[in-house]
Amino acid sequence: MDQHDEAVRAELASDGSLFRGYHPRMAAVHDANAARLREIIRENGWPTTVLVGPDGAKAAHRIAQHAINHPDFMRECRALIKAASDRGEVPREQFAYIDDRIRVYEGLPQLYGTQWRGGVNGFEPYPVDDWNAVNQRRRDLGLPTLDAMKPKSSVHVSPEEIEQQRAEEFAWRHRVGWIR
Repeated sequence: MDQHDEAVRAELASDGSLFRGYHPRMAAVHDANAARLREIIRENGWPTTVLVGPDGAKAAHRIAQHAINHPDFMRECRALIKAASDRGEVPREQFAYIDDRIRVYEGLPQLYGTQWRGGVNGFEPYPVDDWNAVNQRRRDLGLPTLDAMKPKSSVHVSPEEIEQQRAEEFAWRHRVGWIR
């Protein structure tokens, strides 16, 4: 499932269509993977490293991260990942990534600074609660600081394009139920 996601992502990225809204083909892959992950969880619980190995646990996490059309399912996965990470059964950073993604979609500031977007000056993190606190949390997880993570990008988006992209994202978040 994860490999299929990557293959479709690479294909759509190669022609640029991946970056123009949420592509219907990508959404279909994410929806199918989310449905299968739901079944796996129902049958076996969260796919931990002991249960499915490091690659399987990483794939399950990525599939949960990409289940963006399914807010309640992502929230369920976040709780399962938190419990598994608290027990040391998956890397703690998996919780950081899914928690930040959910917080971003809910319109809340990130706690770990894992989610980035294009801006007028290149890539930037979605809003964070406190830059210094986020950097400390990242250090606690063994992640580089936000400043060290900032990609060097020559891609700049105009303020008008940013406004349009953010309006489209907000409308999508409202439509699928992230914002009520």
